[in-house]
Amino acid sequence: MLLDYIIILLYALGMVAIAIVTHNRSKSVNDFLLAGKKGLNGWMSAFAYGTTYFSAVIFIGYAGKFGFTFGLAAVWIGIGNAILGSLVAWKLLAKKTKNMTSRLQAKTMPEFFEKRFDSSSLKIVSAIIIFIFLIPYSASVYNGLSSLFETVFNIDGWIVMLALAVLTALYLFFGGYFATALSDFIQGIIMIIGVVLMVVFFLKSPEVNWDISDLTSNDNLAWFTFNNSNKGLYGATASLLSLILLTSLGVYGLPQTVHKYYAVRDKKSINQGIIVSTVFALIIGFGAYFVGALSPLFLSADQVQQLGGYDYVIPNLLAKIIPTGLIGIIAVLILSASMSTLSSVSLTSASVIAVDLYKGKLNKKASDKQVNVRMRILCLVFVAISLILAVLNEYYKLAAIAYMMGLSWGVLAGCFIGPFVYSLYSRKVTKTSCWWSIIGTLVLTIFLIIFFGYDSVGWNCTFSQAIQNGVGCSPMIGVICMIYSLIVTPIVSVFTRKPSQEVLGNAFDKKIENEII
Repeated sequence: MLLDYIIILLYALGMVAIAIVTHNRSKSVNDFLLAGKKGLNGWMSAFAYGTTYFSAVIFIGYAGKFGFTFGLAAVWIGIGNAILGSLVAWKLLAKKTKNMTSRLQAKTMPEFFEKRFDSSSLKIVSAIIIFIFLIPYSASVYNGLSSLFETVFNIDGWIVMLALAVLTALYLFFGGYFATALSDFIQGIIMIIGVVLMVVFFLKSPEVNWDISDLTSNDNLAWFTFNNSNKGLYGATASLLSLILLTSLGVYGLPQTVHKYYAVRDKKSINQGIIVSTVFALIIGFGAYFVGALSPLFLSADQVQQLGGYDYVIPNLLAKIIPTGLIGIIAVLILSASMSTLSSVSLTSASVIAVDLYKGKLNKKASDKQVNVRMRILCLVFVAISLILAVLNEYYKLAAIAYMMGLSWGVLAGCFIGPFVYSLYSRKVTKTSCWWSIIGTLVLTIFLIIFFGYDSVGWNCTFSQAIQNGVGCSPMIGVICMIYSLIVTPIVSVFTRKPSQEVLGNAFDKKIENEII
């Protein structure tokens, strides 16, 4: 175990070193938020995107629950993430987002909406929504890491979460986006190595021993059937499809993933990013869900419940299968995934408050230095709030890790996917359609949580029981909200007033586009 602790300590010291080395690269708001005027090359942008995309939630929460539930069919989630969430996403959004945000001089998604639709109210509301709903996602990242360290190293969860918060806040506070991107690149390499090692050792274990022929039998696991799902074939298929769509299409409307396109350097970098992000997502996504799919060979459903639920499936298997010395590398893998996601989410949340609310509404004459200082402080505030919620969830078991992430992704993607994606391509998208997407998603989410909650456990249950069960349906709710946004945005745009020609000219100036990329 001593070697494992040394590996983790060296990793932590490396992250602190990055904060120290890069502290001079974040003197202005543009430096802190977009890594300066030049931006990042394709490799760094792709790794920043991938490590933000895949956090401890996928390794602990999603791989544990859905790998065990769906078996090898869960691997299709990882494949969908690579194809739809990386390859297609970069193809559709990267160049358009880079060009339009550069023309509009927008540093955040709320600022993009303000300048694209000439609406300060739209900016304020979207900023508040982003800040609020990224908190449960961040909390789920903390909980995923604490589950691993509690099980493998017998360290109290709150200690692990506090250490993660301090370490992330340190290099984020001093280094900003450049430090985050540099650490993401290093963390991405660690994640690839860790996933490969994880797959190899699981396949070498006596329960599998490189022979996966049993995984295709009707009595066990298969690529297209579901061993442990109690929903039946059609219900399980619908559930799996909802997870693929939520985790693959959701990134089209998430501010923390879209932000990576703002800071990419040029067309060459985008072409690099398309390839690198897709390969990265395929390795990480396939590996994580494949390991989760092997878990029923080691544990029964009753044993899973005795461990404390699906969040403890992967940690317990890692403790059993990975030898001392290498478990430190796997722990760093989960730690890397957690820190990269947490830093990106914290930076996104802090920026919408500092840039969009403070500078945009409360103090329009604020200097660049004032905004920069407040953004750093708000990073710390967001980390602290997320930590508190994670600790509460750790002790009171408010929700499973997978469902906290699903709720966050579903609301944010439902609010913004339609307005953001369509507005990159079409001049006809209107401000009113954005409001329909945002307000409609919020109302629809609340309604569906209550409806699915009562419907799943009976209409005689208590309200709190209904809410808890309704949140358990968050992947399906998120997909419904995304579909709603993609349908309602163009329909409402047809019947409502278009933006002014001046606003459209700023957004679609082809001469400027050619100068940018």
